[in-house]
Amino acid sequence: MSGEKLVKSRQRVADHGEVFTPRWLVEDMLNLVQSETERIDSRFLEPACGSGNFLVPVLERKLAAVQVRHGRSDFERRHYGLFALMCVYGIELLADNAEECRTNLSGTFARFLKADAPDEWIRAADVVLAANIVQGDALEMTTSTREPIVFPEWGYLGRGRYQRRDFAYDSLTQRSSFQGTLFDGFEEHEIFTPVRTYPAMTVSELAS
Repeated sequence: MSGEKLVKSRQRVADHGEVFTPRWLVEDMLNLVQSETERIDSRFLEPACGSGNFLVPVLERKLAAVQVRHGRSDFERRHYGLFALMCVYGIELLADNAEECRTNLSGTFARFLKADAPDEWIRAADVVLAANIVQGDALEMTTSTREPIVFPEWGYLGRGRYQRRDFAYDSLTQRSSFQGTLFDGFEEHEIFTPVRTYPAMTVSELAS
């Protein structure tokens, strides 16, 4: 895309290797997993999310799927739209990029909601993004304050209610290591224990 800025500064490239992926390449890569990008409940984690070059297009595709499947009901459209946002995750080393990523995702969701949506929806989205987009080091699995990264697993229970369970990032990365082993016969809840489970909540409760 002409005019697209892929580098913020030479110093940031030298210090952090920061170069953003162009939109056309992002779209080509997402087309390789198109069916997953169009699933509302599929979860995407970008371990070096920058300002959202990958996550924003992923969210746009998910929201397009919400519109097709639930566009006739404002209630379902908004709730599944928020659930789509809940399924997008990122880790970013630099604070300004992490904040810009949250802002870009929030703006994408706000445009989907349209102007007549109550402010509590944006507040709820910002609460989700504060948890889902983490400033930290994906390789060390720690936040900027050297705490272990924790991600929420969100579920939509229907009738306007969501479930949240928090898991340590390092335990989530171990899930694939159990495939093809004796642990295959276990359910996930028998191996992976959340560090915190929340009561079911509505958008209003999430936004408060």
